[in-house]
Amino acid sequence: MVWTTYKEKIAHLSQKIVQIQRPIRIIDAIKWDHSIEEELRNSQFRSMPKIGPEYYLRNELGFEPQTKIEDLQAFVKEIEYTLGPSDEIGKLLKTVAEEYITVIQMLLARGTKRFWEHSRKLYGSPKDRFYDDSNTILSLGQLLYSILSGFDGKNLGTDYPQDIEAEQTVEILNERFTSYFGEGVVEAKLSDGILADASAGGDFVKIKQGQKFSLRDIDIMEVHEGWVHVGTTQNGHLQHIAKWLSKGPPRCSATQEGLAVIMEIFTFRSYPKRVRHINDRILAIDKAEDGANLLEVIEFYRTEGYSEDDCIANAKRVFRGGVAEGGAPYTKDISYCRGFIENYNFMRAAIRAGAPDLIPFLFAGKLNVEDVPLLYQKHKEGIIDMPRHLPPQFSDLNGIAVWMSFSSFLNLVDLKRIQEHYNKLFQAFL
Repeated sequence: MVWTTYKEKIAHLSQKIVQIQRPIRIIDAIKWDHSIEEELRNSQFRSMPKIGPEYYLRNELGFEPQTKIEDLQAFVKEIEYTLGPSDEIGKLLKTVAEEYITVIQMLLARGTKRFWEHSRKLYGSPKDRFYDDSNTILSLGQLLYSILSGFDGKNLGTDYPQDIEAEQTVEILNERFTSYFGEGVVEAKLSDGILADASAGGDFVKIKQGQKFSLRDIDIMEVHEGWVHVGTTQNGHLQHIAKWLSKGPPRCSATQEGLAVIMEIFTFRSYPKRVRHINDRILAIDKAEDGANLLEVIEFYRTEGYSEDDCIANAKRVFRGGVAEGGAPYTKDISYCRGFIENYNFMRAAIRAGAPDLIPFLFAGKLNVEDVPLLYQKHKEGIIDMPRHLPPQFSDLNGIAVWMSFSSFLNLVDLKRIQEHYNKLFQAFL
């Protein structure tokens, strides 16, 4: 047997999990075709379309599920044989492989309650708590709803009309991506097959054809889809050993989406309506978990002032893959707000611990925030590379260090008493 180094072993296993997971595509497996939307409109949103397990059979998985599960199980055994049971990178790769098994089990359960049970295991639920805290993701959603609703109809600054065609949006983004990533690395392009306004791939960002955008929308897509989603994929590809960081299993979703939200906020590109759209997903998923059906969630969005198109699009995100009659949604979209809280608290903790060097490794690839200390340790051992594409706020940590230092004290302040104090002034003079 040829002797191999630890780095060679990690590189081999890393390439292997990338290859094994390659055909697994969650969104393609659970997407709805246009007939569902047509059925909803034709019934004037009075009758439920039939979206049971048999409906999803038309979405072929592109792989043989049992064979793929066996491949992943064999990979777990190979990790144990190659690295032993206690190696930390080995444990991480085992977690990734086992999660892909759960993904396959979830896809095999499309249209049933079991789909939601697997989704909850992978992505969590609005009812989950943050760490060991008493606060839940739902309590965050309800608090933000009460605050953000107060901004309805108020002009907080410059108006950004949505008058930029998708074609021009692509041109603007390509100029910006060239400036950030370099020539020919990342491309924005038109697509008519996506549910969201924009969707990121490994080296591209798809922009919804026929849609009009505001300059602020473009600013957000630049940092959200470009700097974070494509940027972390590119940084994962550039790893000379840890190629698994170029692929994002569900355990990475909250960290990824939370990091994207953080970048929107740190660059002052977000705005209340945008955050409401993200936050309302928590409330909609919670309603669905508690039994609200597709029509009731569409009605929830309608009463919140969403357009008919947006009502349908947002409800699709909640129910795709799950049970349209209620009780079993797809819970991925809690990731945005959950990830913001988890990442923000990680950064605060790193600053308080005198470990700011950890923070840029949030961009090392597709990862979970809990992985960062391990990845930093392996960076010092020459296994994990420093991320190449870093937003300026993370390549120069001075601003974040100050921000998080003050933020740490704010938790100690009695906000209730402060609110009572200022409410008296507001009531007296407003």
